[in-house]
Amino acid sequence: MALPAAGAGRLDARPGAQPAGPPLPAGTTALELGGPEALVAVPGGPPGPRPLLVFCHGAGGTADQSLAAVGDVATARGVAVLATSSVASTWDLLAGGLGRDVAVLDAALERVAAGLAVSRAALGGFSDGGSYALSLGLANGDLFEALLAFSPGFVAPPGRTGRPRIWIAHGTRDRVLPVARCGRRVSRDLAAAGYDVTYDEFDGGHVVTPDLVTAALDAWLR
Repeated sequence: MALPAAGAGRLDARPGAQPAGPPLPAGTTALELGGPEALVAVPGGPPGPRPLLVFCHGAGGTADQSLAAVGDVATARGVAVLATSSVASTWDLLAGGLGRDVAVLDAALERVAAGLAVSRAALGGFSDGGSYALSLGLANGDLFEALLAFSPGFVAPPGRTGRPRIWIAHGTRDRVLPVARCGRRVSRDLAAAGYDVTYDEFDGGHVVTPDLVTAALDAWLR
């Protein structure tokens, strides 16, 4: 399918409690978008609206790696997960400007909205994906009630809409994106801008662990 350019980082899709199309099955489904990989993992159990976590991989990653990082923990909590792969080796914001990756994500969200009843949504990511989640999420705070950033490097929103809650985790031994100039600075700047920020600093490196995913979900779903 043709993917239109997305302006100013705004997402048009609005998943809700009453999808119009046939239901997505439990398990992992590949969404055919005619472009980069897009996967959605749907928990089993009774039908009904459920939380949706959209997750962005780190540089050089894939949608499949996103699901490997957060999918098991999230679906065990009854949370569906949507993951797309960036068109280039990292997300468009870091590779020249917002555009095609936003359009891919918007198309994937439209597909999910047609087949999955969604009660609430959060945007998360790791490393470059964490920076992307914070930046894109601040521009779409009317869609995402929470932003979950694992080891982000920066935040550069193209605009600000709504007041999403923010959770950030960063390792004190991160040699890829050092904590002092990344996690600490980003969380401090967002708190100074008036956002509700939870900052979780841990003894570790540049990683996503099941315990961190649990902490992120706890912060969001509380």
